[in-house]
Amino acid sequence: MDPVAGQLTGTRVVFMGSPEFAVPSLRALVGAGATVVAALSQPDRPSGRGGRVQAPPVKLTAIELGIQVLQPETLRDQTIQAHLRSLQAAVFVVAAYGKILPQVVLDVPRRGCLNVHASLLPRWRGASPITAAILAGDTVTGVSIMELVRKMDAGPVISRVETPVLREDTTGTLEPRLAALGAAELVRILSGWLSGELVASPQDEDAATYCHLISKNDGHLAASMTAEEAERAVRAYNPWPGAFVSYRSERLAIWRARVVPSDSARPGATAVTGRRPAIAFGGGWLVLEEVQRPGGKRLTGEQFLAGEHGTLEPTVGLA
Repeated sequence: MDPVAGQLTGTRVVFMGSPEFAVPSLRALVGAGATVVAALSQPDRPSGRGGRVQAPPVKLTAIELGIQVLQPETLRDQTIQAHLRSLQAAVFVVAAYGKILPQVVLDVPRRGCLNVHASLLPRWRGASPITAAILAGDTVTGVSIMELVRKMDAGPVISRVETPVLREDTTGTLEPRLAALGAAELVRILSGWLSGELVASPQDEDAATYCHLISKNDGHLAASMTAEEAERAVRAYNPWPGAFVSYRSERLAIWRARVVPSDSARPGATAVTGRRPAIAFGGGWLVLEEVQRPGGKRLTGEQFLAGEHGTLEPTVGLA
């Protein structure tokens, strides 16, 4: 028998989340018997190359589970605030919702608002903690369950759970592991939090680090990077926005790469290494294992080099 099944029976919860990262937490709450009285997510937005309007994954999951869906443009609207109060939830659970909760909303539930955050707080407060951990070369990351306060990701922490960052991890592979880890930890601690058995501990402000919202151009590899930093950027920006360089005046996306140490080349210079294209950075060559031209399919380094007839332009454009 599932040890968490039914342990939250009778607990009224409002869930707030939008992307795929939040879905396991929503499913875990329902699986543990919680009554999710509403799920809030971002409004439907145009997405992808065609600009087709798409619903957030949390909305689709909530509809599947028969949960009321709310998609307010703002939480400062008094009508939505009154509706949230009427739901009489014991706790609000937030996971990558994408909106700041005003104090009047934070004050609604009896046991406050809990956040499932994809880092070991106080490290990597902010919007892109998974990407930041890979960029920094962290060997361990995890998930924190914290109480929300007005300052971003600064609230007291109820629980942290760790997981290794594997050498081959991308944001795309690490995120679902953290999502599952956070969901399991959420239902493990929630009844204890609601009963008052568990208490939260303040974060060490002196140890706090921060990460920013990722933009499309952040993936442009920089001349100031070492080869190791460039390789981490390739993994950190996979699947979005994708690491890239400028080659023949086009954006050349780099999806997989490895490092060959060297101190002999100027950043941005190209070479052929083991029948694969390579780009020089500080301390080594970034050997391209998988690349993609605009509008084209992904190619192995060998396939790309064959398309160049074995001869590369002498340099690529770096940021």
